[in-house]
Amino acid sequence: MSSIPTPPQPAPEPLQLSLLQGFPAARPAGGPELAPVRPVARVLIESPLPHLDRPFDYSVPADLDDDAQPGVRVRVKFSGQELGGYILDRVQESDAGQPLVPLHRVVSPVAVLTPALQELAGRVAARYAGTVSDVLRVAIPPRVVKVEKELADAEPAVPAELPATPAATDHSFSGSGWTRYRNGAAFLRHLASGGSPRAALGALQGFGPDSWPHLIAQAVVAVRQSGRGAVVVVPDYRDLDRVQAALEDILPADDVARLTADDGQTPRYRSYLRVLKGSAGVAVGTRSAAYAPVRNLGLVVCWDDGDDLHVEQRAPYAHTREVLLLRAEQEAAACLLAGHARSTEVQRLVDAGWAMPVDAERPVLRRTVPRVLNTADSFEQERDPLARLARLPGAAWRTAKEALERGPVLVQVARAGYAPSLACETCREPARCPSCQGPLAMAGSAAVPQCRWCSTPAPAWRCVHCQGTRLRRGAAGVLRTAEELGRAFPGKTVVTSSGQNVKATVPDAGALVVATVGAEPVAPAGYAAALLLDGDSLLRRENLRAGEDAVRRWFNAAALVQPATDGGVVVITADDTAAVGALLRWDPAGYAQRELALRAELKLPPAVRVAAVTGGSTAVGHFTASATRLLAAEGVELRVAGPAPLLQTAHIQIAQAPSAGQESDVRTLLFIPYAQAAAVTRVLRAAKAAAAAKRTEDPVQLRLDGLDVL
Repeated sequence: MSSIPTPPQPAPEPLQLSLLQGFPAARPAGGPELAPVRPVARVLIESPLPHLDRPFDYSVPADLDDDAQPGVRVRVKFSGQELGGYILDRVQESDAGQPLVPLHRVVSPVAVLTPALQELAGRVAARYAGTVSDVLRVAIPPRVVKVEKELADAEPAVPAELPATPAATDHSFSGSGWTRYRNGAAFLRHLASGGSPRAALGALQGFGPDSWPHLIAQAVVAVRQSGRGAVVVVPDYRDLDRVQAALEDILPADDVARLTADDGQTPRYRSYLRVLKGSAGVAVGTRSAAYAPVRNLGLVVCWDDGDDLHVEQRAPYAHTREVLLLRAEQEAAACLLAGHARSTEVQRLVDAGWAMPVDAERPVLRRTVPRVLNTADSFEQERDPLARLARLPGAAWRTAKEALERGPVLVQVARAGYAPSLACETCREPARCPSCQGPLAMAGSAAVPQCRWCSTPAPAWRCVHCQGTRLRRGAAGVLRTAEELGRAFPGKTVVTSSGQNVKATVPDAGALVVATVGAEPVAPAGYAAALLLDGDSLLRRENLRAGEDAVRRWFNAAALVQPATDGGVVVITADDTAAVGALLRWDPAGYAQRELALRAELKLPPAVRVAAVTGGSTAVGHFTASATRLLAAEGVELRVAGPAPLLQTAHIQIAQAPSAGQESDVRTLLFIPYAQAAAVTRVLRAAKAAAAAKRTEDPVQLRLDGLDVL
């Protein structure tokens, strides 16, 4: 595939030749006795190399016949190494044309890879131009021997007996929070009757008995009463705790399995095996729970799909939402995409008619959500001309003072730390680290300036532009904001939630709760008010999704505030933009529709898919040229942007700039229409495998639909 001429290679050894042909090397005659029936095992080797992403045939010795079943873990000899793998199938004959190497051993007789999971892994790998082995590394937890022994010694699993709940048996669903939403009761009835509806839910409240965890739990109960299972995926452990508690309030605890890497390998593997054996019919967890082998799957749920925690940080960088969509299609299951706001990806599904919107009518909405006030509108500007300059305008201060008499007040800020950015007092230029040119920050009022990249202290800092030595604080972090609020409201308790000190809940007593975006605790009875600071900073981020992400974070915080009928108020300090207008009208769907229309006009994601090719300039150039040539042969032409140096987009690369004579990393973007996505990803996957097999140049990173590439 590469256009670079390669020098003549020596004749391959027998082992090398067999690997190029797609099966292990031949073994000498006189090996072990083979299994009498289906003596050939097709094994997927655990390897990150793209050109090894295919089954290899091995013979099955007679003494391993009983344990070497499809789905089990095995160890095999491959190219002089002992590697792990999974048996995909057992067949009678191999097309290798020569004797096969026998399986080395069966690691465990537990078939952790089901046929459905095998198919799903193949679909995910195809969509993201990755390898099945990488997908399975995320999907299947590492083995824990003692857990397998526990389950082997335990009595056979008996499915939990489900209680007859009104939410599942009464087709009026009068006691369900879903009745407040248009199409809500119909969605539950469809689930309970065994159907597979697809819905996009715009949840209104994040606290109380009608909060989103209870809505999800009611949907799961409905599908469980139809005799089917469910998978629920949330972004982080705080959301997981809330959903698990809501589920166990209605369902037997034994019917719910918690799957998250944060709990450690042992609990995760135990829950995985419980789901695999059928003793638990509901799997709830973070990213990897999307692959849970739930039997007779009837519903998949993704909460807050716009959160970047749903993106797997390892290749092939799959998004939970896309995994669940593929799984819903594969297993004919219902799908629920829920959130306080709506992502543009979900809006595209709604516009296409794939998903049904489930949202509240305006009268219900006005009774449920808080009143929203913008300090930058014309009315507030006339009352307080300096409101644009103040970080805490007068309207926000008055709202907080009144609300503290009724309950806690949430203060949302954009940045963690104390002073996350510093500047020269004289020339206002950003203060940079003398060692790596990273930004300087302060951890406290009397702390020494320190680099945010390399952590090097800079006690004797001097400005390279004007030789000044005095620093001024730029942006204020959560700690400095808490310090300032403590002075503004003497005698009031100030609680912080950020970084490594994120709180899940706070009491209903009057207190100021200062939290970074995404770290807002839940008050059981709701916050009396919320102040959304630093809105302009969120909107000014150099990212295609800056506005969409800011709206999502604002709605997530505002949903924790009491209704306007109870005095709940949200104050936002950002300039009056379309994003702020969506919050004022409480119209996240309208904003998502507008944003999607703009991106469709410009042919930007999610109206199209995007592939990012990153690596050395020569390798990226060769890979892109090879892929576009192959696509042109199939009549496919793509819009290509780049290559562009990564120094412009990835600040970490500045600190690791290449030395003289070394190539700098670049990135090329390929914009892919959905109609051609299957063909393009197939070609990109093949080109990556061919380049890896040749080993003639540096590897490139291929990433599809990355959230941070634009």
